[in-house]
Amino acid sequence: MARHLITSALPYINGIKHLGNMVGSMLPADVYARYLRQRGHDVLYICATDEHGTPAELAAKAAGQSVDAFCGAQHDAQKAIYDGFGLRFDHFGRSSSRQNVELTQHFARKLQENGFIEERAIRQVFSLADDRFLPDRYIVGTCPHCGYDKARGDQCENCTRVLDPTDLIEPRSAISGSAELEVRETKHLFLLQSKLQAEVEQWIDANSAEWPTLASSIARKWLTEGLQDRAITRDLDWGVPVPADVWPELAADGKVFYVWFDAPIEYIAATKEWADAAGAEGERDWKSWWYEAGDVRYTEFMAKDNVPFHSVMFPATQIGTREPWKKVDFLKAFNWLNYYGGKFSTSQQRGIFTDAALELLPADYWRYFLIANAPESDDTSFTWELFSSSVNKDLADTLGNFVNRVLSFSRKRFGDDVPAGAAAGPAEQKLGEEIAGLLAEYEGHLEALQFRKAAAALRALWSAGNSYLEEKAPWLEIKTDKEAAALTLRTAMNLIHLYAVVSEPFIPASAKAMRSAFALPDDTAAWVTQEEAKALASVPAGTAFTVPPVLFAKITEDDLESYRARFGGGEETAGA
Repeated sequence: MARHLITSALPYINGIKHLGNMVGSMLPADVYARYLRQRGHDVLYICATDEHGTPAELAAKAAGQSVDAFCGAQHDAQKAIYDGFGLRFDHFGRSSSRQNVELTQHFARKLQENGFIEERAIRQVFSLADDRFLPDRYIVGTCPHCGYDKARGDQCENCTRVLDPTDLIEPRSAISGSAELEVRETKHLFLLQSKLQAEVEQWIDANSAEWPTLASSIARKWLTEGLQDRAITRDLDWGVPVPADVWPELAADGKVFYVWFDAPIEYIAATKEWADAAGAEGERDWKSWWYEAGDVRYTEFMAKDNVPFHSVMFPATQIGTREPWKKVDFLKAFNWLNYYGGKFSTSQQRGIFTDAALELLPADYWRYFLIANAPESDDTSFTWELFSSSVNKDLADTLGNFVNRVLSFSRKRFGDDVPAGAAAGPAEQKLGEEIAGLLAEYEGHLEALQFRKAAAALRALWSAGNSYLEEKAPWLEIKTDKEAAALTLRTAMNLIHLYAVVSEPFIPASAKAMRSAFALPDDTAAWVTQEEAKALASVPAGTAFTVPPVLFAKITEDDLESYRARFGGGEETAGA
């Protein structure tokens, strides 16, 4: 059985992330990791904060802190939020770690040894007002391809085209806003991607057939346009320093590696952090997950703007070391989750941010909605109306109401133990067959990383229980056949337990509450087999149970009004 290595794009350090960032990377990775763990696979889910680069320096300056202190505080703040969302990373590291410094410098040395790094004198933008060279992200202007007026000097976040600062129209300093810029000569290291194009293309051809079209098309677009040699050092005070033993002049000038060079290496470094963190508790073998790791299946999760770097640049870096580093097997890319037609934006503080989301409602509300509406095939749009409809219909009415009325009615009529009742009949056999079939669909969609389809299959599982309950109507059965009513309720309670087990990847806190309603002393079931689904007998008669608090409260019109007043939403924000 293959081991499963999972990474999600590293959340950047410059502030709390919005819901679009969550659904485009970390949340689906967590759902997938949880599912694989429940199915008995050996899983390692790694993530970290991405702490180098221009935005970290700018955000720290705005906060009046040193970059080191700012990044440390932001890492802790982000980790607390991800804990609140129930994200079960095996390790959540930091790209500023000692391990990442060592590995990034190792990669650079190997690339240099193999002839894939070259020192070049280039002409770079210098800000007279700031008295410094400006790295690409310190320069903003209008994109020459799409006209977006807030494009950065490394990439336009609107059309995702990779840029050089000199490509921008009407460029200005991101520090001072000054347009007093001139071009001067300086030296930097370049990764010779052009020399690696054929090998990268061969690797893409051999490995991307199963990738989503979104991921493979972006990778091939880069290859079709031709890989360009790319500067991998910057003039910053904060970052992985260029090693002085190889490039003494650049090291003396204070050059650091480009954030997009060291950030993907942090996946490996964070795994080493995980191993080193074990300490006296026991040894962890980090290297077997990444080096000569033929038995590892590696899956990456990210939004579409991150795809070029992960599908081309990082694999080129790995290939160029001439070392057997594990490369991605499946790259799951997502489109944008928008907010009423406009983009969520960290820099513009537009939309709902993860800390505010957890203040409003429990994590499972957001987890379910986001995955059920994940932007897999196209951009999708968050609206409060869609959110409340999904929560009220699927969570409150379909699942929550089923659990509450089954347990409350049974307790009222039969006491605190699961009733015995009659033996299962044709209706229960039919239900078991239906549940087993729906469970197989659900499993298949999760295996294929089709999250919206998986959510639809899970919803269908919940709906099947409601249909069975309406058909059997135990509130009527009990008037004429108490044993038949007891059978219906016992079967429904077994459905609740099944829902608890298989819903855990989506709504872990609610799944735990459903499962703990039953006093099963040896409830160690990790998943539900087809035979168990058909039998619906995991909770035997006589098992004590309790009625949990309401799982999901409905979102009212008053709630919606307050949410819109706080966050905006409606025609006034469409297209913003």
